Amino acid sequence: MEIKEINNRYSQLAESECCLSCGGAINYAEPQIGEVCVDLGSGRGTDVLRMAESVGKIGFVYGIDISDGMLEKARRNAEKFGVTNVSFVRSELEKLELPDKVADLVISNCTLNHATDKQAVWDEIYRILKNGGRFVISDIYATTAIADEYRNDPAAVAECWAGSVTRPEYMEHLEKAGFASVEILEESAPYAKGNAEVCSFTIAGKKASGKCSCSS
Repeated sequence: MEIKEINNRYSQLAESECCLSCGGAINYAEPQIGEVCVDLGSGRGTDVLRMAESVGKIGFVYGIDISDGMLEKARRNAEKFGVTNVSFVRSELEKLELPDKVADLVISNCTLNHATDKQAVWDEIYRILKNGGRFVISDIYATTAIADEYRNDPAAVAECWAGSVTRPEYMEHLEKAGFASVEILEESAPYAKGNAEVCSFTIAGKKASGKCSCSS
C-alpha cells in the first residue's frame, strides 16, 4: 500500500473511536524521569502523553506517524491537556526524521509489520538509540510466509497481517541491525487473521553501551 493510501486511511480513522493498537509495549517500557522517548506509529498520541508524564518536564517524547490526520489529532490532544514536552513528527519508519543517538527508549505497538523495508526500520531504531538505550516493541509475526499476492492487497494490509514476516526473519532483522540479545516479554498462541496465521508478541532489547570493560 502506498504512503498516500496509508495517510488517507489512518487520517479518516483519527476521529473514530476504534482501537488501532494490538500491543501493550507501554506497559513494559518504564520510561524514567529525564529520558527522551520515541513512539513509532504514535497515532492519536495516547502513549506519547503517558510517557511525557513519566519523564517529567526535563524529559521529552517524540511521536512518529505518517498520517496527517493522526498527527493533527495528537497535537490537539497535547494542547488540550497542556503537555508541552512532546513533538509529533511526520516521518516514514524507514527514514526517521530524528538525529542519531537521541533516544533512551523506543516503543511501538503493531506498527512495524506495515513497513515495506523492515530491515531499514530496525537499522533506524538502532541509529536513534543512545548507547545503552532500549526498545520495547509489540508486533505480530506470521507462522508461515505470507504469499506475495497479499502484500499490497488493501484489505489484507488493513487487517494488519499482509506485511508480517516469520519469526526467524523478524529476529534476523534485529540481529543485522546490531541488537545482540532480545527478550520476549509476552507471546500469544497462533491465531487466524485474514488468510494468515499469526502470533502477537512483545519484545525488548538494548543497544550496547559502547563502553569497553577490558583492562589495559
